[in-house]
Amino acid sequence: MSSPTSSNRSQMWDEGNQNAGIVFILLGFSEFPNLQGTLFLVFLTIYMISVLGNLGMILIIRMNSKLHTPMYFFLSHLSFIDFCYSSTLTPKMLGIIIVEDKTMSFKECMTQFFFGCTFVGAEMFMLAVMAYDRFVAVCNPLLYTVVMSPKLCALLVALTYMWSGLCSLILTCFLLQLSYCGPNIINHFCCEYSAILSASCSDTSLSQLISFVMVTFNETCSLLIILASYVFIVVTVIQIPSKSGLQRAFSTCASHLTTICIFHGIILLLYCIFNSESPLLLVKVATVFYCIVIPMLNPLIYSLRNKEVKETIRKLIYIKVISHSV
Repeated sequence: MSSPTSSNRSQMWDEGNQNAGIVFILLGFSEFPNLQGTLFLVFLTIYMISVLGNLGMILIIRMNSKLHTPMYFFLSHLSFIDFCYSSTLTPKMLGIIIVEDKTMSFKECMTQFFFGCTFVGAEMFMLAVMAYDRFVAVCNPLLYTVVMSPKLCALLVALTYMWSGLCSLILTCFLLQLSYCGPNIINHFCCEYSAILSASCSDTSLSQLISFVMVTFNETCSLLIILASYVFIVVTVIQIPSKSGLQRAFSTCASHLTTICIFHGIILLLYCIFNSESPLLLVKVATVFYCIVIPMLNPLIYSLRNKEVKETIRKLIYIKVISHSV
């Protein structure tokens, strides 16, 4: 007589085999059939700027020894996350817009969701880690290099990737246990969690609850770390007597605060303000912002507001011009 555990495993195995042959149809931006070419060019341009900007930021940080500090170490990982995240979703989105075949296999959809979710979670906590780094730099400048040791920096980055990967794995496992009995049409341009749930014919209440708890926990923890760090930063900055010290402290944090406001603003909009009755077009537009626009904006924000990065770019351009003239 088979045990309940073995019967549950065999049931999950059967569901997995049935789901393996499923093909999803992604509608993308089918609401605008006459704008497909324009949307393709706009998104392709944004994606190319994003790729060049993030890879360029990583290269600049590696080339300039002055930028081998904890702040730029975290910034290089933020650029890596942005590059990976946009590259996970954007190429398929461009294909859906320009090609008639808008299908995606079940395995491809689950893989895209897993990596997309992993990199979004990683960005969320990387911004929190960067806030803690700014707190140490402003509030304890003399102990900065001691506190933010290479070991601690590596540990914080490793924990960020590991935790986001674990959360993504849990959510993906819940999606794998659901049944999909057609027509398997996803009114989105990517395999987003709520969009996949809408294509399932199983009871999704548990999956929705797990997703809500996990997103709320991660968002709350990330924002608490950021808010606590900046409360201490503001208190410290107020006590700085000199004007130059104030300007230096604010310039140190301005780029990071801009990135936080854009990223968390859109995440809160998607998962706390929008609901099942919200227009799908608004959900798609918000997803476009955090999927391809934010990865493009981050390197621009940090490069335009950062003296060291701008100086490195000028030197690289100068060297390039000199080498061509010679």
